[in-house]
Amino acid sequence: MDATHLEAVVRRDAALLEDDLAVFLGGLSGDLKDSVYAAALERSLYTPVADALGSKVGQQALPPAAGAPGGRAPLRPSMVYWAYRNYRGFTEEPDSADLAVIRRTAVAVRILLKAAVVLDDIQDGSAVRYGEPALHATHGVPVALNTGSWLIMAALRHVADPAVTDSLVGSVGRGFTGQAADMATRSAEAQAELLAASRAERVRFWESVAAHKTGTLFWMPLDAALAGLRVVEEERRTLDEAMRRLGLASQLFNDLTDVVPEFGGANEDFDGLSNRVSLELLGPAPEEDARSYVLGHPRLPGLLRDLSAEAAELKRSAKELVHGVCRSEASAAYFDITIDRKGHLIDRLCETLRQRGDT
Repeated sequence: MDATHLEAVVRRDAALLEDDLAVFLGGLSGDLKDSVYAAALERSLYTPVADALGSKVGQQALPPAAGAPGGRAPLRPSMVYWAYRNYRGFTEEPDSADLAVIRRTAVAVRILLKAAVVLDDIQDGSAVRYGEPALHATHGVPVALNTGSWLIMAALRHVADPAVTDSLVGSVGRGFTGQAADMATRSAEAQAELLAASRAERVRFWESVAAHKTGTLFWMPLDAALAGLRVVEEERRTLDEAMRRLGLASQLFNDLTDVVPEFGGANEDFDGLSNRVSLELLGPAPEEDARSYVLGHPRLPGLLRDLSAEAAELKRSAKELVHGVCRSEASAAYFDITIDRKGHLIDRLCETLRQRGDT
């Protein structure tokens, strides 16, 4: 399969997800008649849900292309559809039972990812997400909390496949567990314990949080699709490990860019000790505030280079694991298109910091 044909398939799959999501949104109000009750739900539920699902979710993967599927809007390839193409091939079977499961799974995953954004922004006090106002900034915290919770239940109900539902329930639990551990780092008790711990224990803590919180964002779409397609357990374990590594690589990238101006560093998360750089450099009693201490630390440049190389290696090894279970070269290329949205930035960060050290 040549690159042009492959991109057409990726675009078609991504456009199908956007179409299915539009159908989901269009059916929200159901048979409600015009009334005060219907108007109240429209303002406090259906409009916030539409705003949450319509917001950006990371980097644009495929820009608009005239004459292509979904050509008028940017498209985000889905790991769910990669799994379908890998295990069921590239032939067109529009009415297959497997594709029906995948279509519902892809919508549910998108909804859950948006619910996570809504709740995470509230917990982190983030007023902006990807250049847009956070949902709680436009609709208020109570409505945003209710919207995020409703989205989780709506996603699980939408799946209509017990194996997929079970996978997604597990993912939701993993995500909340990681978020709890991440929020715990803001407490004085957890900070004292982390600052007193050995480097190895701090790294283990960070990896546990990153695997549950960020890793779940990679693991959830793929595991749900594998469950729906009834993929054998051995390959599911291999892909689970690949997604764990991608999650760690992504979290390392996020942590490092907080202190790298070229990548829009925001200098966040120092005081909460959820940032890997802080965990590596902070001692029991820095003489100044944590941000100034970290940014002025003599070990910082070398640490940034080491951690960026670690992120690049994690991403490389994850792709190697996935390629090992790919059924075709086209499937491997489809995966690369899907995952390299952030992956190429991980590599670019590593190269930027290496070049900085060489000058």
